[in-house]
Amino acid sequence: MRLSALVFLLALPALRADEGMWTFDNVPTQQIKAKYGVDLDAAWLKNLQLATVRFPGGTGAFVSREGLVVSNHHVGRGAISQVSTIKVDLVKDGFTAASRGQEIKVPGLELMMLVSMKDVTIQVNSAVTPGMADKDALTTRRNALADLRRIEEAKTGLTCEPVTLYQGGEYWIYRYKKFNDVRLVAAPELQVAAFGGDPDNYTYPRHNLDFALFRVYENDQPYHPEAILPFSAKGTSMGELTFISGHPGTTFRQQTHAQMVYARDIGIPVQLRAMIRQKGALQALAATSSEAHRLAADAIYGIENGFKRLSGQLLGLAKAENLRKVEEAEAALKASVAKDPGLQARVGDSWDRVAKAVERQQALLKESTLMGAGRVALLGHALTLVRLVEEEAKPSAQRLSEFSEGNLKATKARLASPRPVQKPIDATLLTVGLQEAKDKLGAEHPFIKAMLGGQAPEVVAKAAVEGTKLDDPALRKQLAEGGKAALEASTDPMILLAKKLDPFNRAIRKQVEDDVTSVFNEHGGRIAEARFKAFGKSLYPDATFTLRLGYGPVATYANGSGTLAQPFTTYGGMYDRHLGWGGNAAAAEGGAWTLPERWLKRQSKLDLTTPFNFIYACDTVGGNSGSPVVNAKGEFVGINFDSVFEGQGGYYVYDADTKRAVATDARAILEALRKIMGAKHLVNELVAK
Repeated sequence: MRLSALVFLLALPALRADEGMWTFDNVPTQQIKAKYGVDLDAAWLKNLQLATVRFPGGTGAFVSREGLVVSNHHVGRGAISQVSTIKVDLVKDGFTAASRGQEIKVPGLELMMLVSMKDVTIQVNSAVTPGMADKDALTTRRNALADLRRIEEAKTGLTCEPVTLYQGGEYWIYRYKKFNDVRLVAAPELQVAAFGGDPDNYTYPRHNLDFALFRVYENDQPYHPEAILPFSAKGTSMGELTFISGHPGTTFRQQTHAQMVYARDIGIPVQLRAMIRQKGALQALAATSSEAHRLAADAIYGIENGFKRLSGQLLGLAKAENLRKVEEAEAALKASVAKDPGLQARVGDSWDRVAKAVERQQALLKESTLMGAGRVALLGHALTLVRLVEEEAKPSAQRLSEFSEGNLKATKARLASPRPVQKPIDATLLTVGLQEAKDKLGAEHPFIKAMLGGQAPEVVAKAAVEGTKLDDPALRKQLAEGGKAALEASTDPMILLAKKLDPFNRAIRKQVEDDVTSVFNEHGGRIAEARFKAFGKSLYPDATFTLRLGYGPVATYANGSGTLAQPFTTYGGMYDRHLGWGGNAAAAEGGAWTLPERWLKRQSKLDLTTPFNFIYACDTVGGNSGSPVVNAKGEFVGINFDSVFEGQGGYYVYDADTKRAVATDARAILEALRKIMGAKHLVNELVAK
C-alpha cells in the first residue's frame, strides 16, 4: 500500500518558501509558475545548464560568445596565485588583460560543463542480489557504477561521473565536456574582492567585488559556447524572482537524527580543532618571508572560510527546535513505515542500524582521521602511485573503488595534473598532521613508530617534502607507467613514506567501509526508499557537487541586530565602511577595510549609488560560490559569493527565515571594469547579446 502523505505533512518541516537545490531533470516548474507566474520552458533550462560550468570547488558561467567565463575571485584565487610571481602578485594587485594576447594560461585548471545525464538506477540496483551483506552491496553498487561510467565514456568521448541521489534512491551518470585551456582575463585586487576580510565573512551588509574573468580556448582559439548568460544592464530589484545555477557541495538534510547529533557533538568539533592547528602552523609559515606569506595566503583563507562555515553549521544544530523538527519527522516516517508490512520488514530496523554505525564511526574516528594523507597533496600523489601497481593487478571488482576499471582513467588524470604543488604548504601541513597523530595516538602506537621511526614530525616532514620530486607531473606519469619495477626501484622519500602509510590506511579504511559507510549507504538508502515512496521526486536530493537550480526573490531578513537587513549595498557604502574604520591609515583587524590606492584616486569616477552586493532567498551552500544569478529572462544579474552566518545551519535543517545568499551585483562588476580596471573592451563583450 502507498504511504499516506498526510502523516508526513503534519510532522515533516514542509517544503517552505523557496527551499530546494533541484536537479535539472526535476525542476519544479509548475510550483514556480503557480507562485511567481514565471513559466520556465525546456529551452530556458537547457541554456542555463549549458552556460554553467564547474570550477574546482565552485562554479562559473559563460557570459560571452567569445568564451568569457565569470566566477568568484575567491574561487579563482588559487589559479590567480598560480600565475603570479614574487615580483608580480596578481592576487594582491589585480590584473586586466588589455588584449587576447595578454590573457594568461593557467596550467592544470579544468572547467566542466554538464552536457547530459543518464538514469542508471535500475542497472545499479539489479546488480545487488537479495540477502547480500551491506558491505558487499556497497562494493557491488560502486563497481556497477564504475563500469557504467567506463561504458559511457567510451561511447560518448565525454568525461563521465557517477552520481548518487536521494541516499541511494537514484543513481545517474553525468556526462561532461571538459575544458583544459583556461586563461586569466581580469581580476580586481584582493582588498576589494574580499573587502572586510575574515571579520566580514558570512555577514551582511557586504561590499565584496568578488569576481574574476577567465576565457576558455580550444585549439588555441577562443571557444564559442552554445549557451551564454548575457549581462543585464538593468540588474535586479527588491522582490524580483532570481534563479541560481551551480554546484552545491554537500548537504546533510536527509541524515538521521543520530547522525546529526554525532555531527553536533563530535564530528564538527573535531574538524574545527584540526583547522585551528592547521591555521596556526600556516600563519607561522607566512610570517617567515613575504614569499611564504603569498604562498600561504590562499590556504589560510580556505581554512578561515571553512571554519566559519562549520561554526555556523554547529550553531544551527545547537538550536533545539531544529533537531526537534528532524526527530519529529523521523518519528512520523517510522510510524508510517510500520503501517506497511513490506516496508516494515525492509526498513523498520534501519534507524537502529544507522545509530549503531554512528557509534562505530565514533570509535574509529581517531584513527580514521589521522591515518591518511589529509590535505598534503604530495603524500596523496605518492599513495596513489604506491597503490596503482597493486590495485591494477587485481580483478576490477576487488580493487579500491578509485582504481576500478570505470574510475581508473579519472584517477590517473588527477595524478598527471599539471596543477602545481606548493612544497612549503605541504611540509607545514604534513608536520601538523604527524604531530597531531603522535599526540593523540601516542609515541608507541605502531602507526607512529612506522611513520616517524623515532624522529620528530618536523624532521620527517621536511625530509620527505624537500627530498621528493613528485611535484613534477612528468615524473609522476613516468612512475605510473613504469609499473612495479619503477616503484620498487624508487628511493623518493615521499614514496617511501607512502609505503609506510599504505597498510595502516587500508586497514582503517576497510573497517570504516565495512562497519560504517556500507550501513549508511544501505540503510540510509532504505530510509530514503520509504521517503521516496511517499513523495517521489516532489522532494529534492541532498547536494552532491552536481548541477542544481534554486530560485527565490531578492529578500531582506532580520539579522539579529533589531532591524531588517538592507537588500542592496552600494559603492558609497564600501567607501563609508572604509572611512569608518579609519581609512588606509588604520590597521584594525589586519587592515580588513583598507582600499587599494587606485580605488581611492578614481573614486570620483564611480557612480557611488551603483548597487554593489544584494541578498536573496535562493537555497545555497558551499560549491555555489561563483554560481550565476539570473532573472526570468535568463540574464546575468549577479554572482553568488557567500551566504549569511545565521543560515549556515541550512546544511542540515532549512530555515526560511534565515537562509539568505549574498551576490555581487552585475552592475557593480560593469562599473568597476569601466571606471577602475581599464576594461571597457570587456564591458562591450559582456553586454553584447
